Amino acid sequence: MKTLKKLKEFALRKDIVISAKRYGIDALSAMAQGLFASLLIGTIINTVGTQFNLPILNEIGGYASQVKGAAMAIAIALALKAPPLVLFSLAAVGLAADTLGGAGGPLAVFFIAVVATEIGKLVSKETKIDIIVTPLVTIVAGVLLSMLTAPYIGAAASSVGNAIMWATDLQPFWMGIIVSVLVGIALTLPISSAAICAAFGLTGLAGGAAVAGCCAQMVGFAVMSFRENRWGGLLSQGIGTSMLQMSNILKNPKIWIPPILTSAITGPLATCLFGLKMNGAAVSSGMGTCGFVGQIGVYSGWISDIEAGLKTAITAWDWIGLVLICFVLPAVLTWLFGLWFRKMGWIKENDLKLDV
Repeated sequence: MKTLKKLKEFALRKDIVISAKRYGIDALSAMAQGLFASLLIGTIINTVGTQFNLPILNEIGGYASQVKGAAMAIAIALALKAPPLVLFSLAAVGLAADTLGGAGGPLAVFFIAVVATEIGKLVSKETKIDIIVTPLVTIVAGVLLSMLTAPYIGAAASSVGNAIMWATDLQPFWMGIIVSVLVGIALTLPISSAAICAAFGLTGLAGGAAVAGCCAQMVGFAVMSFRENRWGGLLSQGIGTSMLQMSNILKNPKIWIPPILTSAITGPLATCLFGLKMNGAAVSSGMGTCGFVGQIGVYSGWISDIEAGLKTAITAWDWIGLVLICFVLPAVLTWLFGLWFRKMGWIKENDLKLDV
């Protein structure tokens, strides 16, 4: 009993609080902000550079995107109230976890950064050579854990990709529903939907369904949560990432239903009615409206098809389909579903509030 009491007192002194709120809400919310401040803002900058032929922006965007693992890990450590030496050491841990995690990089970063941060906090300021011991223990523990577990986390994330590829063999209607829903869910989860789409070469009609699902999540959450988050939330989710809502989803999973229902509608509309295809880079299929990469990918595919003689021209129907599937329907349908859920009491005031 005395030993247990001492352990509790030591953990309290080190500010190690094992709770769903600290790990599932505080840390996850911070990680989403770290992802936004690196990969997503870098993608937006890079997209602007590509469209306006400004190589300097491509270079800047590239640097921002490359540090996503470190940015997420540091953000998590900050949320867990890590001392400075632990906080700074998480850069190396985040890089290792993200690199070794592949398609599951963000998920690997989350779990490994939490463990490495708490280990670092345990040894922080416990020796006279803290400046050596704390970063040494934090980095070695975190990187070793990355080597041992991150590849398996990546493999688990890739299983989502296997399910998506199975769905591409179905008829366009059912494929549209399944691919749209699964890729949309992957986009909001702390895994990389873009990496999954790239790894499995998700293009054509399946790529169009993936774009639809991602837009349903991003635009849907942005519009549905407008009353709580106003214009800042609209932009950060609409052209950033719906993963910002992940901590809120853990608190009330029902808030996830409206965009998922929307993706189940827009997916088959994309495949069966508009014939929306992603004939650009496969990675664009999993980006949605982030920096408008998904839409630019569809457009670049149209241009490539015209140059290859596979398409005669970009028609009004093409543009109508793109605008409806990517922007109008996700906004209107998710807002309507959300309004219905609010009236039923499934979504309450501030359930969608972002801490940004």
